[in-house]
Amino acid sequence: MKQLSIGYSPCPNDTYIFCALVNGKIPLSGWSLQPALLEDVETLNEWAMQARLDITKLSFHALGHVLDNYVLLHSGAALGRGCGPLLVAGRPVNTGEFADMTVAVPGEYTTAAMLLKLYSSAWKKVVMLRFDEIIPAIEAGVIDCGVIIHESRFTYKNRGLMLIVDLGAWWEEISGHPIPLGGIVARRSLGRDIITKIDKAVKASIKWAHQNSNLCRPYIKKYAQELNESVIQEHIGLYVNPFTENLGEEGLAAVEFFFQKGRQTGLLPDFSQNTLTIV
Repeated sequence: MKQLSIGYSPCPNDTYIFCALVNGKIPLSGWSLQPALLEDVETLNEWAMQARLDITKLSFHALGHVLDNYVLLHSGAALGRGCGPLLVAGRPVNTGEFADMTVAVPGEYTTAAMLLKLYSSAWKKVVMLRFDEIIPAIEAGVIDCGVIIHESRFTYKNRGLMLIVDLGAWWEEISGHPIPLGGIVARRSLGRDIITKIDKAVKASIKWAHQNSNLCRPYIKKYAQELNESVIQEHIGLYVNPFTENLGEEGLAAVEFFFQKGRQTGLLPDFSQNTLTIV
């Protein structure tokens, strides 16, 4: 039986999505999965640049750089409204201060990093930190502000931080589209038949999780950064939505617009000759 390599983040939405698939609840006819690699999304982005995995979660910003090697699945994406990255600081900040401030983003190829550049070109001091290191760095005075993602959006207020701008809400306002954060992709060279099987298996895994959410909890908590049950539930509720089961025309249009904007501004290469999906 042929094996496929797979990677995704340890965040509750990803472990929820893949729980059934990687724990033998969903068959993948004629194929099997290697043990899943759970890594920070920027690590997965960098691996995608190297075409290391057959199936992987990555940021849509990163996908814009690797469309020659990967194709987007219809299932498993983190895309929606009211779920975008947040720019936060320890004090009120106005846009005129951006040029003199040090801002952290959770990785060069994250969607958060691209949104920050689209929002303002004034930033001169941008540093890369892992997503869970950004709030502590602000608290310690190492950086002035940072773009937070994942569980951090649910906890930053309790840490005494203030919202500068909701980059997702800003994107929705200027584009009219939901914000495409991350997606599940498969190696383009696998071919249509196996990619179709993978897409269906991911969708079936999501449906299994919906029907057996309590059985997913141990797997989710094994990897979650924040173990508070309400935070985990809020996280899954926000990032696992109807677009996750199927991007549909609206979701695909949002991704295409995001890529178009990135190419127009020189933040993404022109891979427009490569189809976004093949199934």
